[in-house]
Amino acid sequence: MKYLTKARFFSPLLTRCAGTLLVLIFSSAALANPYKITVLATNISDYGGLGEWSFSAFFEGEKDSVLFDTGFKSDTVLHNVQHLGVDLSNTEKVVLSHFHSDHTGGLLVLRDYFGKINPKALSEVYIARGFFDQRLTREGEQVGPGLFASATVFKTEAEKRGIRFIEVDGPTEIAPALWLTGPVPRLVESYNGPKGLFIETDEGLLPDTIKDDQSLGYLTEKGWLMTSGCGHSGLINTGKALQKVIDAPVYSIVGGFHLWRASSNVINQTANWLQDSGLELMMGGHCTGIAAAESIASQLGIPRSNVSHAAIGSVITKDLKIIRSSVE
Repeated sequence: MKYLTKARFFSPLLTRCAGTLLVLIFSSAALANPYKITVLATNISDYGGLGEWSFSAFFEGEKDSVLFDTGFKSDTVLHNVQHLGVDLSNTEKVVLSHFHSDHTGGLLVLRDYFGKINPKALSEVYIARGFFDQRLTREGEQVGPGLFASATVFKTEAEKRGIRFIEVDGPTEIAPALWLTGPVPRLVESYNGPKGLFIETDEGLLPDTIKDDQSLGYLTEKGWLMTSGCGHSGLINTGKALQKVIDAPVYSIVGGFHLWRASSNVINQTANWLQDSGLELMMGGHCTGIAAAESIASQLGIPRSNVSHAAIGSVITKDLKIIRSSVE
């Protein structure tokens, strides 16, 4: 890798300059574990898969692998990995992007199934601070992760299965070249998501703006590949959070970015920022919205070979090429 850049959270090859700046020289050794990324859950399906309003993707490396989100219905991702021939039994790490059930619904079933093959499978689950805050409707009904009403019951059921939750409060490297943002500071967009849920605080019920939203950054030789479940913190905010870790281009975006109902002004603002940040490859699935993704790709002049709307089994190869799995 050929960056000379500032870093706040990175361990190897750090040199202190003038007692204030940390300067990092990347080498090809920093990417000794490239990842193949396979979509396991999203709205569009290939023949034989199950599509739904959700997201999940598998980062498969030779030294380490990570499952990002777990779909909506409890058996969707399990069906799709069996359909695709993807083996999660040797994968210990799971990232949950936020508490919503369309990203957490399959965790327990996947742990039950693959835990029988390997007791450590899918046993380390990374969540951002605030994930287990209990959400309520205005009428006082509980809403929790994984189709559970109670966040506490979901946590208890997971821990019964040997799952250990690891709370992330800031940028954290969880595998070679894979970084979690932790809760994303909202510097540009304030909140990008649904309304109607609340969190009980000492000040009473406050609107839930999903402060536990986090994304996964994969630092490639060409820059960041940013993966979001829904991007409720805002795509620009999320990109900026990764660039504070390592000042590199946002070369690619993958996953859901909640632009399906965005105004033209928001889409144009997002496209302008992505253009300035170096976007060249995009796989916008789930809640991104096909029209929004097409608008961004057109504005940036991204070639068709570098644009996908994601389907079950869609792949980004280790050399950052898109392989489509369906009519999309």
